Amino acid sequence: MNGFQPPRPDLADEANHGDGFIRTYKAWKGSNVFVLGGRFIFGPDVRSLFFTIFLIVAPVAVFCVFVARKLMDDFPHHLGISIMAVVVALTLSDITLLLLASGRDPGIIPRNLHPPEPEGYEGMTEVRPGQTPPLRLPRTKDVIVNGISVKIKYCDTCMLYRPPRCSHCSICNNCVDRFDHHCPWVGQCIGLRNYRFFFMFVFSTTLLCLYVHGFCWVYIRRIMNGEEATVWKAMTKTPASIVLIIYTFISVWFVGGLTVFHLYLISTNQSTYENFRYRYDRHENPYNKGVIRNFLEVFCTSVPPSKINLREKVPKEPAIAPRTVSGGFISPNNGKAIGDIEMGRKPVWDEALGDISDYEEQHSVDYSDKDSRLPDVSPDFSRILPPDNTEGRGVMHHPRRSSWGRNSERWEISPEILPLSRSKRMNGKSNGESTNQNQQFEMRLSTVK
Repeated sequence: MNGFQPPRPDLADEANHGDGFIRTYKAWKGSNVFVLGGRFIFGPDVRSLFFTIFLIVAPVAVFCVFVARKLMDDFPHHLGISIMAVVVALTLSDITLLLLASGRDPGIIPRNLHPPEPEGYEGMTEVRPGQTPPLRLPRTKDVIVNGISVKIKYCDTCMLYRPPRCSHCSICNNCVDRFDHHCPWVGQCIGLRNYRFFFMFVFSTTLLCLYVHGFCWVYIRRIMNGEEATVWKAMTKTPASIVLIIYTFISVWFVGGLTVFHLYLISTNQSTYENFRYRYDRHENPYNKGVIRNFLEVFCTSVPPSKINLREKVPKEPAIAPRTVSGGFISPNNGKAIGDIEMGRKPVWDEALGDISDYEEQHSVDYSDKDSRLPDVSPDFSRILPPDNTEGRGVMHHPRRSSWGRNSERWEISPEILPLSRSKRMNGKSNGESTNQNQQFEMRLSTVK
């Protein structure tokens, strides 16, 4: 069986003329969205980012117009301006942290072009059609982390063994290092390279909610003191404050609770994914370094460099074709086409038909003595029609199913072969010739039956 063909040597020459190279982000196989020529990378649900910004900016704008502007008149000059300045600064920092968490590489692990060789693999092993290769990639491996054995899994899509704490995001279709979760509000995976910005965004949002909530009550209190009114009467005079109090009260339970939860995760050096999946409180956490060192690891270490260069130029890939495995092992997907796993899609009929055609050309039986008797039959069927005195025996055997079978002393054609062969034959000939061949073939087929 022929192995995977490497890229042609003339591909580099074609690339040097300007039409053989493309940017990495244009050949990206994940589900990400890119902005400004690949300088910013977002998740496929990036539209939710605009909704999140609206939920931040809209209440702040209401606060500045109906509350902070009135408090500027009630307080001394510098103190009144500071109320407005602080809320604007908190809002700008909040949106900045949101964009830093959303628009950067969260720690994507680059995909492999080919599956790794299994341990103990020694050269080429011939595998006949229909036979299972003797070696397979194991689904998991054991690695030692701080003296504790940790299992790492093989990713069929990325064709690699995920590093410890790495997981594949089904939404972005990427393996992400130290995967925490995919946040729909941020529109991005949260991982090794953007976790600190995500936490700081959540924490600053909590501070912003508390700030707006507190100064709304301050404004109501100023109305009560100035007009000597009850709290209910003062609240009726500033409906905007009531709306903001309710809005921030609900929001602070969400972002405040999330802040407390992630403080716990940071103190124990866990991710959200690990907390819900592994429950380290039941056994020892191999990544826990102590509370202080855990916080220093998140906030006081440099952000690791990205492992992907989205602006780098890479050769264009040739047309996708089903790949065959030439060695003595296959990917643990149990025989799925590697090209389809790479693209994260199902095989298409054209590729499947091409694979069947290649197989028939290599393993078909030549019945040249029957060509004179069936001159008008398509060459595809001339290979599979039975010769004389062979009734009851299959002429060609596919590794998974036979195209011919015996039923009540009659030859029957498999329903999958007839439409495929007809469509292939019709694509290569004119409509008039195909019609005549179909009619002649059906007459001969009825004679055989």
